[in-house]
Amino acid sequence: MRVTVHLDSFDRLDPSAYAIVWIDTESQKWSREGHAGVSVPEWGRYRCTPGGTVLLAGENLRDVCLLEGLYLAAADGPFEGEGARAQWLSSVNAEPLEGRWQVQCIDESLPHPEDGLFADEA
Repeated sequence: MRVTVHLDSFDRLDPSAYAIVWIDTESQKWSREGHAGVSVPEWGRYRCTPGGTVLLAGENLRDVCLLEGLYLAAADGPFEGEGARAQWLSSVNAEPLEGRWQVQCIDESLPHPEDGLFADEA
């Protein structure tokens, strides 16, 4: 399953800051599909926590963002339109920046890409 998530409302960074990430639950990786006003790694991994899903940077596995309440492994799974609070953890500030996340699209198909998407794939 692939989940497209829109992150926004990081007003302390930039009033129009946003990022769109594509999460692949099979490979347990995510990729950046678009962004402005916020620095987002090109790709990474994620881990599930009791609080939601944490996006990790691909090169150093540092925490990037906590998507509170996004439970990718839940039996009923995420649904389009679902959303909640996001905490941007890789900020230069001492405290996380708060914003919002919202599921834009869920793709249940299993296409095989022509080229590898992630930098750690051979």
